[in-house]
Amino acid sequence: MSSPVTITPSATTSLPATASPPASTKPPKQPMSRRRKIIWGIAAVYVVGLVVFGLVFGPHEHQNNTFNIVSPYHLTTWVQVGPVAFNKGVLYLLMTTVLTIGVLVWVARRMEMRPNRVQTAVEWLYDVSFRLTHDNMDERMATKWFPLVFTLFVFILITNLLGYIPLPINTVDKINVAGLHLPSFQIYAADTNVALPLVLALGVFIAYNVEGLRHHGFVGYLKSLVPSGVAGGMLLFLYPLEILSHFLRLLSLAIRLWANLLAGHLLIDFMSGDMAVLLGLPYVGWLTLPLGVAIYLFECVLIAGLQAFIFAILTSIYLGGAVSSH
Repeated sequence: MSSPVTITPSATTSLPATASPPASTKPPKQPMSRRRKIIWGIAAVYVVGLVVFGLVFGPHEHQNNTFNIVSPYHLTTWVQVGPVAFNKGVLYLLMTTVLTIGVLVWVARRMEMRPNRVQTAVEWLYDVSFRLTHDNMDERMATKWFPLVFTLFVFILITNLLGYIPLPINTVDKINVAGLHLPSFQIYAADTNVALPLVLALGVFIAYNVEGLRHHGFVGYLKSLVPSGVAGGMLLFLYPLEILSHFLRLLSLAIRLWANLLAGHLLIDFMSGDMAVLLGLPYVGWLTLPLGVAIYLFECVLIAGLQAFIFAILTSIYLGGAVSSH
């Protein structure tokens, strides 16, 4: 009979270790991001500034004898050269012209397979203008009038964007710096003066009417102004309305661009300090400043490009409609 086998634990066998206490389940505190720090810093500065303005100036009205809120929109003549009065409106037109030509020539001479941001923006404007013309005109007309639509789009866009860059051009309300009376900073757009939108709209008005006369002839173009099949008393009623509507196109093109830009600039100024000047309460300007900043961002990000796009697309529609038959 064999004896029972005895199994002894090996030297390498170890007893189970004593269970360690559970680790803490509380997540480690994350450091504040840079963006959040900036936001909280701006909020703190705003609150502290509001308190300081309230303590220094108080709720009492302060008379303003130095600043006129409408003077920044006056076109003060700086230099008279013959019939041309050189003022800030002319300055902005010259800057827009130089920037429009300079940017387009610079991009045309430096076209790359991997475009930079400027080339990408110009190519996007080119594609949008190309679609606008080809969606509203035939191939021949689109090729002919594409340069005008594209130039108007870029020119108005640059004009609008320049209008949101503060520059020292207010020569009426000057600031005293070390005894020097220097022009104060302001935002100004050339098309907040109704003359510029009116001239641009007048050019479009003449262009599409000339194209319509060339395509249909004088009598044919007059007939094309009203829908086909209208006769008798309805013709006497509709024809004057159609004639009037063509002149209203001129006004609508000009007033839409002018009124939107002017209203935006007035709102920015009003919320950024003009209300405080009118009320004579300095702390109100600090209180409404965030609204002014919000309107500023909304205007320069959305409205500047939107108004340029609307002017370009209406130009394409009017040119294409001038050679079509109702």
